[in-house]
Amino acid sequence: MKLKISYIALLGAAIAVVSCNKVLDKTLLSNMSPDFVFADSNLVQLNLNSIYDVNLPAFGGQNTGSSLSGTQSQLSEESSGSSTIMTGNMSFGTDEPADYGTALSANNPPSTNWGKIRQLNTFIQSINASSFSQYTKNKFNGQALFFRAFRYWDMVRIYGGVPLLLNPLPGVGQTARDSALLPRNLTSECFTQMIKDLDSAIAYLPAKWPSTADYGKITSGAAAALKGRILLYYASPMFNPNDLPERWQAAYNANLQAKTLLDANGYGLNSSYKNMWFTKGANGTTLAISNPEAVFVTEYNTTATDQQNKNNGWDKSCRPQYLQGSGSNTPTWEFVSAYPMKDGKMPGISTKYVYSDSLYYKNRDPRFDATIAYNGCNWPLDGNANLKVWTYYETSSKSNEQNASNTGFYCRKAVSEGTFTQGNPQYSGTDWMEIRYAEVLLNLAESAVGVGKTGQGDEGYTGLIAIRKRAGIEAGSDGLYGLQAGMTRSQLFNAILFERKIEFAFEGKRFWDLYRWKRNTDLNGWYRNRIRIVLKTGTGIPTAAQLKDLTNAAFRDNQNLDSMTAKYFTTIRNDNHDKSNSVTVLDTYPINFLTQYYFFPIPMKAISNDPNLQQNNNWGGGFDPLK
Repeated sequence: MKLKISYIALLGAAIAVVSCNKVLDKTLLSNMSPDFVFADSNLVQLNLNSIYDVNLPAFGGQNTGSSLSGTQSQLSEESSGSSTIMTGNMSFGTDEPADYGTALSANNPPSTNWGKIRQLNTFIQSINASSFSQYTKNKFNGQALFFRAFRYWDMVRIYGGVPLLLNPLPGVGQTARDSALLPRNLTSECFTQMIKDLDSAIAYLPAKWPSTADYGKITSGAAAALKGRILLYYASPMFNPNDLPERWQAAYNANLQAKTLLDANGYGLNSSYKNMWFTKGANGTTLAISNPEAVFVTEYNTTATDQQNKNNGWDKSCRPQYLQGSGSNTPTWEFVSAYPMKDGKMPGISTKYVYSDSLYYKNRDPRFDATIAYNGCNWPLDGNANLKVWTYYETSSKSNEQNASNTGFYCRKAVSEGTFTQGNPQYSGTDWMEIRYAEVLLNLAESAVGVGKTGQGDEGYTGLIAIRKRAGIEAGSDGLYGLQAGMTRSQLFNAILFERKIEFAFEGKRFWDLYRWKRNTDLNGWYRNRIRIVLKTGTGIPTAAQLKDLTNAAFRDNQNLDSMTAKYFTTIRNDNHDKSNSVTVLDTYPINFLTQYYFFPIPMKAISNDPNLQQNNNWGGGFDPLK
């Protein structure tokens, strides 16, 4: 939901409208009572806008400020970057995840989960006590209930059960403090409440809002999709180690409901995997579905004015530094190597497309070029159709560019190739899709396999095929788009997790997929690697300056990247911890994700503040997060 001007300004304007005939009546905004706010629908909407603003996830799925809620690429094999979680050195009491917050205090700021839940509970309580019609109450309530489920989900997926607060706590005094010292609810109780909130949201909210001004508001389809995601997590090995079939059935039913509801209202796969990020969901005077992929969206704008801007920063984080970026999202060699070939078969397995490390970019799954920028590729940033990105080293230790990518690659997914209104990529207005229709398809596919639907006509196969077909993978003579025929339940699970890895690359989902399947430990012992491409020397080898000027007559006939790679460059793969050439390593230590991290500890600050909180049993406490 795009919020273009400050809430204080809007609230002041709304008060002026409400009391325009009483210009001498002054009301301090901080002292406004719920009775006043919830007597006027304009003020209620402004209150709800504030709820959207503090709860909508940012690019990469970030929805709190902790180490587990930002872009997750550094917590898997996707990207390079240091993390005490990845090396098994997380210090209990110092750098554990901070998603929980430090207290259940009524004074928690909105930046914490509990502060956000308090704001949501106050809104829900106040709207229910208002004099609005039940229809209007339901419309507002549905959106708040969605976000309450979303907030609880942010904590439960990490810790298991947490205290369920469904009403705002008292504000001041010892009695208020004592009432905040609550024990944890069972994990099962938390899941039950989240699903109850989302069922109400599904019942209360429209499948489509009536105008473009409403674009970004939560719909019944978004609520159904979040319900499907949460129940899939509850069915996964993290919460379901005994593979209880009823969990998979509940996940299947929820995701089928989400798909059915979305299908009936014009949602579906966008025809372009690359361009779907740049297609706004609303068009015209009514809410036409021009981007059918966008189910749960955070809108951004390109405004530079402090009181109006809501910019995403994603473009700047991905672009090379010499093109006004920070180049911080850098794919590893392991991740780049994982992409299938154009026929959907893996490199070395495909008989149609021969693979070599030096031509690693050639004949890959089309999602490769939509996601990975590599040495010599055409990346027409800033509207420059002829721009090529070079990531090679001029010598074994000196890069051709200052502050070059430390892996040899950049992430180009969802990075705008046009010019910016303010001339700077920090003002990118590309929207973030937290839930895409593709996720609904793969959630349904996985839950279908979970309940035993493994035939090639069942949702497991059909979901995978639909995703691969949209990606542009070749169908093959069997129409399976490179998939193996007759896969077992276990093989289909693996195929779906692999497809999610490729489809949702750099979308903040890889860590959570590994986590809910308890497969982070599968990476243990790995050193994430780069590729290092070194410019050869000698007769006929161009200089760095000449490579940048490919219109130079001396090299006009050598503009084919394949031939240039063979003639001019040496490719060194798996180049991580060789310090002989003064090249900075990616991983000083191998990945060592501890099994103890499957359910993180309640932060020590929270337990010190509320002694009634029990620690998880895998961290020395008595709370079982599986109950």
